[in-house]
Amino acid sequence: MFTGDLLIGAKAVHGTNGEIYGLDAATGERLPTSFGGATKADLEAAAALAWQAFPLYRETTLEARAAFLETIAEEILAVGDALIQRAMAESGLPRGRLEGERGRTVGQLRLFAAEVRAGRFQDLRFDAADPERKPAPKPDLRLRNIAIGPVAVFGASNFPLAFSVAGGDTASALAAGCPVIVKAHSAHPGTSALVGRAVQKAVAASGMPEGTFSMLYDSGLEIGQALVADPRIRAVGFTGSRAGGLALMDIAARRKQPIPVYAEMSSINPVLLFPHALAARGQAIGKAFAGSLTLGAGQFCTNPGLLLAVDGPGLQSFLDAAGEALSAIPAQTMLTAGISKAYATNRAKLAEHEAVSLVAEGLGGNASQGRAALFVTSAAQFLADHALQDEVFGATGLVVRCADLRELEQVLDALEGQLTIALHIDEADEADARRLLPTLELLAGRILVNGFGTGVEVSPAMVHGGPYPATSDGRTTSVGTRAIERFLRPVSYQDLPESLRPAPIK
Repeated sequence: MFTGDLLIGAKAVHGTNGEIYGLDAATGERLPTSFGGATKADLEAAAALAWQAFPLYRETTLEARAAFLETIAEEILAVGDALIQRAMAESGLPRGRLEGERGRTVGQLRLFAAEVRAGRFQDLRFDAADPERKPAPKPDLRLRNIAIGPVAVFGASNFPLAFSVAGGDTASALAAGCPVIVKAHSAHPGTSALVGRAVQKAVAASGMPEGTFSMLYDSGLEIGQALVADPRIRAVGFTGSRAGGLALMDIAARRKQPIPVYAEMSSINPVLLFPHALAARGQAIGKAFAGSLTLGAGQFCTNPGLLLAVDGPGLQSFLDAAGEALSAIPAQTMLTAGISKAYATNRAKLAEHEAVSLVAEGLGGNASQGRAALFVTSAAQFLADHALQDEVFGATGLVVRCADLRELEQVLDALEGQLTIALHIDEADEADARRLLPTLELLAGRILVNGFGTGVEVSPAMVHGGPYPATSDGRTTSVGTRAIERFLRPVSYQDLPESLRPAPIK
């Protein structure tokens, strides 16, 4: 089934720069087939093909490009159950989650196909000339958005399908008219190979230029870093750790021609528990929170890692219910041994912190599994130690007891940028929520009521982004149709004769 090859345009080339093995997430055992790491020559070949393809691919008709995206979706589905089985082994994620993620991956490709057909992303604008205007004639001005250039996409560890080889970054870049070079995530090389072959087949079947898509494996950090530094790459899509995102941003900024890095990096997604809501249904909120915290072993970028609440009987009811629910939840297999180890270390730091108390923890497991936990601290103690804001990637939450809403606002003012903020309110809390809304708008990309951020709808109105360090550019989203805007730039055409005008502005 697997050859372990790099995909460089239409070719399959076995990399010679080290070997990468897929590992069974539950056991740590090697899975069949080694995948060869790319060399600098392999990167050069992929980048050269992407640059050659760019002027052709960016001017494909909207219909041809939309049909291409739909063909990718069809080819992914044609892989069948082999894709789900390999992804289950490499990620430790359950079948239902991965089947849903495949549906999301296919769905967003089709959504972008519809967006391309509609053509709105071109943002066509026409300002007619007025040669009689005084004191100076008005020129003929026409504007359209064009593709920015070849895009480097880094696969994410926690979404082996939806944020990976043919995930949202790839789909939106291809929709914009940009060739894509994917740096496959080393934690799921087999899953990446199956999806990469599907995209490669779609390129050929749709008659797209050969360099429209390539996929490389990196046995270390060298090739990923060199990819960002390559002068033919004009933007980067990344989902991962803050350290990883900052490293790529630094490389991109030091280039002769700096480029944008759209990095989703770090978020603890505060949940605000308002007094009347807690008094009315603290138990129900606590039970629901435990389910959200432990969903997917807590390995979601929108995982609710921080809760702010006014102290009182309602909060205690919440803590009792959340603690009871958590204590019955078994430890879950985490994505990789490295992630599991990091989670255990960061969870232990909270447990050992003198200002933090344990509320409850889940059932124990082995070294590859993450044990859920809920901790509590006071607002004063939280404000005194910035380290308590650090993301714990996994099923661990921290509750901050606030004396009143004024102290809760002080905690909000101290927080970094976030992907999501959730408010649990009843009607009697709405006045206080309304007063806080302007602050929350400056703090997060998505504000939701009486729910949790886990679960990101792929739709035109979705924002999956937020102020730094949630993302590197809080003006953008990596989910939903507005994601295409990251890979476009406007060009204005003044007084071009009809014979020179590109087709969309004629």
